[in-house]
Amino acid sequence: MSEKLKAAILGGTGMVGQRFISLLENHPWFEVAAIAASPRSASKTYEEAVGDRWKMDTPMPEAVKKIIVKNVNEVEAVASVVDFCFSAVDMTKDEIKKIEEDYAKAETPVVSNNSAHRWTPDVPMIIPEINPEHLAVIDHQKQRLGTSRGFICVKPNCSIQSYTPVLTAWKKWEPTVAVVSTYQAISGAGKTFRDWPEMEHNIIPYIGGEEEKSEKEPLRVWGHVENGEIVPADGPVITSQCIRVPVLNGHTAAAFVNLKNKATKEELIEAMENFSGEPQKLNLPSAPKQFIRYMEEDDRPQVSLDVDYENGYGITIGRLREDNYFDWKFVGLSHNTVRGAAGGAVLMAELLKAKGLLNAK
Repeated sequence: MSEKLKAAILGGTGMVGQRFISLLENHPWFEVAAIAASPRSASKTYEEAVGDRWKMDTPMPEAVKKIIVKNVNEVEAVASVVDFCFSAVDMTKDEIKKIEEDYAKAETPVVSNNSAHRWTPDVPMIIPEINPEHLAVIDHQKQRLGTSRGFICVKPNCSIQSYTPVLTAWKKWEPTVAVVSTYQAISGAGKTFRDWPEMEHNIIPYIGGEEEKSEKEPLRVWGHVENGEIVPADGPVITSQCIRVPVLNGHTAAAFVNLKNKATKEELIEAMENFSGEPQKLNLPSAPKQFIRYMEEDDRPQVSLDVDYENGYGITIGRLREDNYFDWKFVGLSHNTVRGAAGGAVLMAELLKAKGLLNAK
């Protein structure tokens, strides 16, 4: 590609915004051309606006330090200098819905990490390896918005990434029921241990709204397109508990699954390890070479050893075994701010670019 597409980061000073900044450093297709945040950060350099709140393990990229932060509410000013934007704004759901539609109506596609539009019928919610066909609703969304190139595309919740790909890989055996407990890192709340010292040596057995997302969002990912809208799948039935644990990065899931059709352990492992999708076929820059890795060791996956598998874009599974009540059980691990948040959105943007839906203005 001769020129990189210019991207804005909406909500660029928060943790997910910072992850976007880090992931886009030296990206072969995209460059950060604008950063937008709340009015209190506007008119400052990015370095000044973030101050001592930089939360990434790697240093702030030099290329963004002197970028003057724009007011995210000044849509035309931001949209006029970029080809598309990543959204990680911290607002109420109604405010997010409006501002993302405002950017789309300004003919600036929005690739969002936020939950506000996940259930808007003509907004695709994409895990690129699983449901790229849902991009077909974008034409219908453009008609509703009255745009020629502006649209919204979202990624699903971070909590579903460590088990939904597995159930997808097992589709031929028809999962009927899944009971899932997720053990979720504090970065999912936009925090570090410095911000949230009370999480050290602690577990909180509740994350607001998370269980509903964990149970319902996979059904939308597995849904089908009908009359310009996404119709969620009827099953499998998923029930979950979501627990906050003292881990910085990495969501772990313990899952119990019933299958309609019998399978052997070897067949299930082979299906996981061979599962791939459009990102692998298209050789997208951020695509993991192997999306799902299975580990035979009894004590894997571990957050400290495995969370960065495939640069955080891959899923690691272990402890697959038969259960006394359900058919099978396993443990999964995914990086919640890479695959589960900003990285999932970057991979989605790469898919959109490869499909001709993102291009220069």
